[in-house]
Amino acid sequence: MAEISTIARPYASALFSLAKEKKCLAGWSKMLGLLSVVVSDPQAKAFISNSKILDSEREKVILELCKSNIDKNIENLIKLLIENKRLLVLPEIAKFYEELKDADEGVVEAHIIMAEKPTKKIVDDLIKSLEKRFNKKIEGKVEINKSILGGTKIIVGDTVIDASVRGQLDNLAYTLKA
Repeated sequence: MAEISTIARPYASALFSLAKEKKCLAGWSKMLGLLSVVVSDPQAKAFISNSKILDSEREKVILELCKSNIDKNIENLIKLLIENKRLLVLPEIAKFYEELKDADEGVVEAHIIMAEKPTKKIVDDLIKSLEKRFNKKIEGKVEINKSILGGTKIIVGDTVIDASVRGQLDNLAYTLKA
């Protein structure tokens, strides 16, 4: 079977183009997010994967669950994915769609890893300095990970800024071995 990302990218690209044309990037982002949550649920996965269930029944159940929160275009996407046996790829499609949307809007996600929960001011100041450095709008996602011991580790795209105590200790250990 083909790699999931290879399957998801063309769908995401087509969705992004259509959403941009219809000027509803944010709305479709919400709808795709909702559908991703629905199909990622373990019970939903079991239902979708069950070969004894007809596609028409899958379609009916999924559309009924999301009916008031999706538009006709997303409804057609659901039907297409069910027809092509690719409904479980939806979370990956949503992920690629978000990447395309963020790139179009000049937004980059920063993964901020800290040992302790920071104050809102610390995070805001950090994001402001990252926006200056990368000259883009930054959306920060904070993760608490005690294994870094202290400091901060920031991942923006392919760039890693490791100012964590764990990173410094690892560097020191590597230097001493050489």
